[in-house]
Amino acid sequence: MEFVFTDEQNMIRDTAESFLQEVSTSAAIRDVMVTDRGYDPALWQTVCSDLYWQAIHTPEDCGGMGLGYVELVAMQEQMGRYLFCSPYYATVCLAINAVLVAGTVEQKQRLLPEFCAGKTGALAFAGEAASGHGGRWDVATVDATFEATADGYLLNGHYEFVIDGASANYLILAARNPASTGSVNQGQPGISLFVADATGAGIQRELLPTMDQTRKWARISLTDLKLPKSALLGEESQPGEALAMVLDLATIALAAEQMGGSQQLLDMTVAYTKERNQFGRAIAGFQAIKHKAADMMLRVEVARSSVYYAACVAEESLQALQEAASVAKAYCSDAFFKNAGEAIQIHGGVGFTWEYDVHLYFKRAKASEQYLGTGAWHRERLAVLLLDREGEL
Repeated sequence: MEFVFTDEQNMIRDTAESFLQEVSTSAAIRDVMVTDRGYDPALWQTVCSDLYWQAIHTPEDCGGMGLGYVELVAMQEQMGRYLFCSPYYATVCLAINAVLVAGTVEQKQRLLPEFCAGKTGALAFAGEAASGHGGRWDVATVDATFEATADGYLLNGHYEFVIDGASANYLILAARNPASTGSVNQGQPGISLFVADATGAGIQRELLPTMDQTRKWARISLTDLKLPKSALLGEESQPGEALAMVLDLATIALAAEQMGGSQQLLDMTVAYTKERNQFGRAIAGFQAIKHKAADMMLRVEVARSSVYYAACVAEESLQALQEAASVAKAYCSDAFFKNAGEAIQIHGGVGFTWEYDVHLYFKRAKASEQYLGTGAWHRERLAVLLLDREGEL
């Protein structure tokens, strides 16, 4: 399959690259990553009002640009390259996707223009049980519950590792109806998605200290959270396909970010080898270094192929979405982490120091490797999908 960008897609990618290269510098990243919010609100408004990136794949009749997932992935690749600290991934790849997949026409026309105007969102789904599921980040980890009341819904439960959950304006909450499943956490049945004002009574948000300082994570607790009937996205107690699709789409976007980070690590490392002299010459001339750089480049190119294939699947063939998402995430997780390790090794002792940015990419690589499923979990998932397909044949 030959994939070639259109002129418009090239323009989107090049614009993102030049803008992020200017604003997401090492100094800028370090300034915002130590704040509780984790990003610069003024810069976020520039992204929203001047560049309109957050509306890239929102339909035009909902105030968006009406582009596709390939364009979104191209944007995510550049954000991964420059470790752009913003609520973009949480808002666009998680919250907006949840509304697009699960929301009614009325809900899309009501909520999406607010996101396009600069409001931020976050998706909360993985409960306390997520850590005990062998690296799983699927619908089985939802353990928050809801019950229908006379005038709406009552939600209770806890969520772990919610990206930008502490600063978001809106929360998309996944919860189960125990009455429809018999008990909590029995696979997919009984899952519903709700949208809530993040500052509402009954919601407690707590920042989590994590290894990756360039992305903010939160723990969210719900205690008798009362929501109106209009807060329900789509229909009540669905089998979980909507949330599963949202997570697969978010997985592809995350893989694109990982691929971009892998590319930047390669670029940074090659540039360093041309400047670092040893035994009277640049270490770029040593065969062992060349071999490592070649391996890094191969990982990047294979990762890029898997990501853009998955992006095309997300636009054209949702039947193959699970498989494409797992292929991309499994390979990109490994590629990013291995490239980060190679970059530190080639940089030598300075690769571990605070002055160099390699350690920031290493931490992001490890955090993103775990989020939405490790490479090992996705390969196991692929094996199950292939066995199921063989059984159908």
